[in-house]
Amino acid sequence: MKLTPLAAAAVAAIGLQAVAAPSVGAAPAASVSSITQYRVYQNDRPLQEFAKRADAQAFASRYAYSRVERIADRAWLWDNLPRYKVYLNGMSRPEWEYAGYAAARAKADALPSAQIRDLQQPGWVYGKAPRYRLYQGEKTRPEWSFSSLSAAKKEAARWTGAAIVDIEAAAWIWDNYSSGQVKQARAGKPVYAVESSEGARKSVFAFLKDAVLAASELAGSRVVHASSGAVLFSREASYAVLQNGKPVARYFALQSALAKAKSLANSQIVSGGLIWWTNAPYLTVMQGDKALRSFHTRQSAVSYARGYSGSRIVTADSRALWSQPKALQVLGWSGSSDEASIVTQLAGTQGVDISSPSWYELADASGKLQDDSLPELAAALKQRGLSVQPLVHNRFDPKLTSAFLADGNARQAFIDRLAASLKKLGADGLNLDFENVAGKDRALFSLFVGELGSALRKAGMTLTVDLPRGDTAWDHRTAYDHQAIAEAADRIVIMAYDEHWQGSDEAGPVSSLDWAEGGIQQFLSYGVPRSKLMLGVPFYVRLWELDASGEPLGSRAVSMKDVPQLISAKSAYASFDEAAGLTKYTYAENGSTYVFWAETEQSVSKRIALARKYDLAGIAAWRLGYEPASLWTAVLKQKQS
Repeated sequence: MKLTPLAAAAVAAIGLQAVAAPSVGAAPAASVSSITQYRVYQNDRPLQEFAKRADAQAFASRYAYSRVERIADRAWLWDNLPRYKVYLNGMSRPEWEYAGYAAARAKADALPSAQIRDLQQPGWVYGKAPRYRLYQGEKTRPEWSFSSLSAAKKEAARWTGAAIVDIEAAAWIWDNYSSGQVKQARAGKPVYAVESSEGARKSVFAFLKDAVLAASELAGSRVVHASSGAVLFSREASYAVLQNGKPVARYFALQSALAKAKSLANSQIVSGGLIWWTNAPYLTVMQGDKALRSFHTRQSAVSYARGYSGSRIVTADSRALWSQPKALQVLGWSGSSDEASIVTQLAGTQGVDISSPSWYELADASGKLQDDSLPELAAALKQRGLSVQPLVHNRFDPKLTSAFLADGNARQAFIDRLAASLKKLGADGLNLDFENVAGKDRALFSLFVGELGSALRKAGMTLTVDLPRGDTAWDHRTAYDHQAIAEAADRIVIMAYDEHWQGSDEAGPVSSLDWAEGGIQQFLSYGVPRSKLMLGVPFYVRLWELDASGEPLGSRAVSMKDVPQLISAKSAYASFDEAAGLTKYTYAENGSTYVFWAETEQSVSKRIALARKYDLAGIAAWRLGYEPASLWTAVLKQKQS
């Protein structure tokens, strides 16, 4: 932002937005290509952003269930989601999921009975249904279910006293018992009870084979161990066929259940609480707790879900795959009109939605516009998925602003020039930062905001207005009529910083957490809708020099990223300030005491948490370039609910 000497002096006196941030050294050269345009997700959780697709894909490949999206339009560019899932008798494991069929088939072939589900098609694409069950005495194991008799016999040959039951026929078909073993078993205590759901007389046998043969003659029967209660053999209809979640029929043989289920749409076979087969889609689009529609393919599900706000896609395994919940918008002020500075600042960010370069200012009371906008840069930023909403300021000159507001022709000329320039830029909106406006101009300022907002909306653009945090004790005497401005604007940013500014009569933090939260509560109490509010977040601290009595001798701003070096260089002593919710640092030098309250990744996270707590529209950072690059990964992960 370019300021005249008069404006610079005014800003220095009031310590508000434009100079609350410190000056920093020249930024290294950067190009638009270094700004992120690809985002990596794991399921529906954002992980990191990259400028190059290759880098994004390489990073994503390190995580299961990951994908790469283009930020600008959320186009799904790459993923490693599984296509095939292997089941063993209704059970599966995460490691049994594969991108290719060959790997899935290799796993299925290694199991005694298995099924492969193509997650983008109904039913199985391969199945070895369990037909033969192996027993040793009365013992069996889950892996002793086989699709072929030869495989069952091969395993049985390893054991003495083994038997094979044909599950489909419900018949005892093979065993390797010796005559002596049979005689000994029958001489034992009867423990195998045959029960029937049709009310047949209950019989008890000492030899399991005799119990199974008896049960084979009874419909709906089962063999139960009299002591343990374990079911060892069953002709009960344990396979339930469901359609749309409602029971249709029951079968004791899986093949019979399959024949029925395949004739029905959206059906399942359920046994023992497990889904053995289904032709129901794997993906369901949800909105809140309501299921909207189900799909077999990810492409169809995403295309449909995009049309519903707050929607998400959930797999049949209850894993959230994709979502577009309400996310906090992140506005980043550049504080500069210079292309190199703007690009360099944005190149270090992740999760920024709105770029606000300082391209406009009120040049004189007649409504002349100082226009430093850069159409080519604006177009490049929009191509990278950023909403371009330049900042316009009033040089923070109260006399200039009063004269301008009082002149209806000047206001209209200024608005027309702004709208024309914004249209040429292809801008999405405007950020109005008129500060140090005289209290007597309260009605005129509200009128101006209304005129500006109306003109921008007619042109398809939005208006965001920056307002100081203020105080209920004197807000009514300022130029800012919160209710009127809220009605005219699309967004309002609470500049929740400069709690203690350059001219403060006491040293203190730039923005204590309770003070920032109090600002949110104030604006809500004024009737500003929470959906229009954004919380201003400082990326700087104020370093105070104190005299022997603790009175401030002066202060200067220090960027957030330079704080760790300051702490280290001065061996500053840390103590947590409960009232501020921040860590306070103190050190002595040249007979003076120096103190500052640090802004860190943790404190920024707490400010974002405040925006979430009050369900605000987003946060606004003053300003880009003052923060450590590591901050943005945390912001990206925290911004989306």
